Order: sequence, then structure tokens, then C-alpha cells
Amino acid sequence: MMKIKTLFPLPPLLLALRPNQWVKNFILFAAIIFTGKLFDPRFFIMTFLGFLIFCAISSASYLFNDIIDLKFDKLHPDKKTRPLAAGLISLSLASEAAFLLGFFGLIAALLLSTVFFFVAAAFAIIHILYSTVLKKHAILDIMGIAFSFILRAYAGEAITGYHLPFWLFLAVMFVALFVAATKRHSELIREGTTTRPVLFQYREHLLDFYNSMFGSAAILAYAMFTFWEEPSHFNPPFRTFLFNTVPQAIERKWMIITIPFVIYGLMRYAQLAYEGTQGERPEKIITTDLPLIVSILMWGLLIIMFLYIL
Repeated sequence: MMKIKTLFPLPPLLLALRPNQWVKNFILFAAIIFTGKLFDPRFFIMTFLGFLIFCAISSASYLFNDIIDLKFDKLHPDKKTRPLAAGLISLSLASEAAFLLGFFGLIAALLLSTVFFFVAAAFAIIHILYSTVLKKHAILDIMGIAFSFILRAYAGEAITGYHLPFWLFLAVMFVALFVAATKRHSELIREGTTTRPVLFQYREHLLDFYNSMFGSAAILAYAMFTFWEEPSHFNPPFRTFLFNTVPQAIERKWMIITIPFVIYGLMRYAQLAYEGTQGERPEKIITTDLPLIVSILMWGLLIIMFLYIL
């Protein structure tokens, strides 16, 4: 596995906020990317502020989860090194940081937009429910993880008023379910049922079935999005030139070209999750595996080119 290594260690409290997992909140930008507003300063700034707010609320939820799971994290081969489980920060400091981040994050969300505030509040509530109830029950725990991704996507819509295409929204949902099921599979194989009681309710073959089902559904939904993608309601600079010189080029479904990158990304992620030890840490796979990073970057560049240039 080709990795990109972190060169500088983080202070314990900052490390406890799990900044490496903030990458999940970039889903908020999907709404403006796929509606042609990425380079509109007003909508970009609004989305960026929403991104920061979700980072604060996410970190608050991670601290809350670490507090709830403290005795289990101390038994986990990796999680026992987390700042709270390792004793690098006190329980009171973690509690105060979680409260302040959550409180001021929600206040900032309310100042930004009422609708966005309700989405952010739902995001915080689903994380509290996950940490206290959902993660103790099979299926509901996977759906809880996936629902947090869906709320991130919807938050980007709520803050701007622009909506993701239906099939793309479904693709996001199925990818989230795929990642959640893969996470549980890796935990079951690596640690058994010792560090997470809900794993008693799963079987390896059942999680294999979930992964296959959700992965296939994600690819199908994304393929439908690329095929049924409606022409943009904005005019990229190169589109007028193509329309005047090669009009048939406008009618081509260029987005279909991005499908192989999505397929490779899911296959590469599954390979690393099944063969390695990082399946329960999806953010680490996505941010450290060079082939996967290259695949994501290539997909992103093609998306930008097809939506904003061609």
C-alpha cells in the first residue's frame, strides 16, 4: 500500500478533534460543484463557512463518542492510542471542548441560515443517537453512519438553495452505506466482537453481501447520473466555441468517461479494506493511499472540465 505520511505530530487536544476526518465534510461542496456555482464567490464562501461549522460539530461528536466509548477504546489495538483513551487529555477537558464546539457551531449555523441550522442540528442529533443507541444495534448502526453523510450532502443544498441531481444523491447514499458496511467488516475480522458489542449481531458473509450490494448500487446510481445528466443551465466559456464549430460534441455524454474512475476507486478501497488493517478508518485510506488519491483527483478534474469547460 503506497502511503503519504504525516510529518508533524499534532497536539493532543487537536488530535482528539480528528482533523483527518474533516475530509468527509467536503461533501458540502457537491451542491455548488454540480450546479455550476463552484467559482461564484458568494456561494463558495457560504459553503466554506458551512464546511467549517460542520467540522466543529463533527469534532464535538467525535469527542462525545470517545467519552461514551472510553472503556472500549482502551481495549482496542488502535483506539487505545487516542488522546482521551491514552490519558493525554482529561475527561473534563474533552467534555468542555465537545460542548463549546457543538454550542458555538450550532449558533454559527443559525446565523448563517435557518434551514442550514436545522440540518446542522439534525446532524448533531444523529451523532448523539449513534453514540448512545444506534451503534448498539445491527443495521441501524450502518444506516446511522450513512445518514450522517447524507445530511452533509443536504447541508450543502440547504446553505445555497441548489440541489444535487437525484441519481447523484442516491450514489452518495450508496457509497456511504458501502463505506459503513466495509468498516464493520474490517472491525469484525480484525478485532472480533471484543471492542464493539454490536459485532455480535453480524456475520462475515452477511457484511460481504452488504458490501457487494451497496457497491453495485453506487456504481449503477452514478452511471445513471452520468447518462441522464441534463445540460447545464450556465454557459462555460468553451461551450459556445464547441457549439459553433463541432455542434455534435455538445450532445455527447461526456460524464460517462468518469465512470471507470468511480469503479476503480471503489475496487481499490475494497481491496485495501479487505487486505489491510485500515478498513475501519476510511478517512485514513482516502488520505494516505496514493493510487486512490490519484484516482479521486483525476475524477475531480474530469468533473470540473466537463461541467465548467466543455
